[in-house]
Amino acid sequence: MAWIVLLVGLLAGLPIAFAILAALSLFMATGDAPYHIRIVATEMFKGLNSFPLLAIPLFILAGEVMNASGITQRIIAFANALVGGFRAGLAQVNIWASVIFAGLSGSAVADTSALGRVFIPEMEKHGYDRAFAAALTAASSVIGPIIPPSIPVIIYALIVSGVSVPALFLAGIVPGLLLAVFLSVYVALTVKEADITPDPDLTTRPRRAALLGGILPLLMPVFVVGSILLGVVTPTEAASFAVAYALVLGLLVYRNLTWRALPGLFSGAMRDSAVILVIIAAVAAANWLLTYNRVPNMLTDWVLGNVDSQVAFLLAVIVLFLFVGLFLEGIAAMLVLVPIVHPIAVSLGVDPVHFGIIVIFNLMIGLITPPLGLCLFVAEDIAKVGMARLVRAILPFFAVEVAVLLILTFVPDLVTFLPSALGY
Repeated sequence: MAWIVLLVGLLAGLPIAFAILAALSLFMATGDAPYHIRIVATEMFKGLNSFPLLAIPLFILAGEVMNASGITQRIIAFANALVGGFRAGLAQVNIWASVIFAGLSGSAVADTSALGRVFIPEMEKHGYDRAFAAALTAASSVIGPIIPPSIPVIIYALIVSGVSVPALFLAGIVPGLLLAVFLSVYVALTVKEADITPDPDLTTRPRRAALLGGILPLLMPVFVVGSILLGVVTPTEAASFAVAYALVLGLLVYRNLTWRALPGLFSGAMRDSAVILVIIAAVAAANWLLTYNRVPNMLTDWVLGNVDSQVAFLLAVIVLFLFVGLFLEGIAAMLVLVPIVHPIAVSLGVDPVHFGIIVIFNLMIGLITPPLGLCLFVAEDIAKVGMARLVRAILPFFAVEVAVLLILTFVPDLVTFLPSALGY
């Protein structure tokens, strides 16, 4: 009966956290001892009783402050100076602006929202199809949670004991850059120069001024990630530094941010954080129930008894997470499935850091897949091209990202090289 409640809730559009809680509450209220509905509340509290979780609302707040401080425009100008003169320059700038923005916010949805409002109308003005511009913006925003700092990485490290945040941060750098390169190559090969009008700003804007204007924003990820890697601060402390740095830039250096705007930014960050934290709490309670009933152990025993190959297991994981990503938000899917599949991966000899990046990369692709891809919805809300047209435009980018995922899966050195080289 509880499973029926969960499925009906999801199909009816109920938020995933509330659907899980409704199913759990029903199960606890009608089940035999030792089940009790109070366990739901207790396990929810335990799921949130973690100091590292404070990094999530802080990084979200840092992203909100940066968006309001005019940093996005400076990032775009910096990317213009770097790649604007290449073939399909404006599309290339879109991709590499996402790479730079990834080092600031760590959120794909924030990336799509901030950059989409600039690039989608601008690319259409220069001859690009509006649906293509929206699809490219959504697809390149997947880079955001892969390149550090990254909210999904922090959550993954909380789920899996023994995997450090610095190691996962380092492991995400090459995959994020590789994805950007593949997207750039695809755009360069498929966009017809005759169909677009070059942007004169890409060649006339003073390159030196644009590069200098991007220095201060780019120093933030250097300080944040560098301080974590050096062991000077924890991820939570680094997130608070990111907020302070963004406030100084917005209020005192660029002066695009006013004191009156801060309450709205703080409340917006609180709302976005609450959505993630409620999901974490609900899934923590669900994971208690699964663990109590030995579901992970039974699944591990079954897989180890029937799957004797790393390759077969990794392919199965890719298919599973791509399918789950169609229907579940990435963090929720991670919280539910990682405690089950991670022990199996370790038992088969898969490197824990490598496996973590595969899972995160896999689930972030779900942000651009219908019917529930959040970045897809944000891009469509900006572009207003209709979901069917946007889905058709996103399919080639989806194929590119799956190709990169397969490369990363079966060439693990691309993921583990940096962590190993720096002693993690």
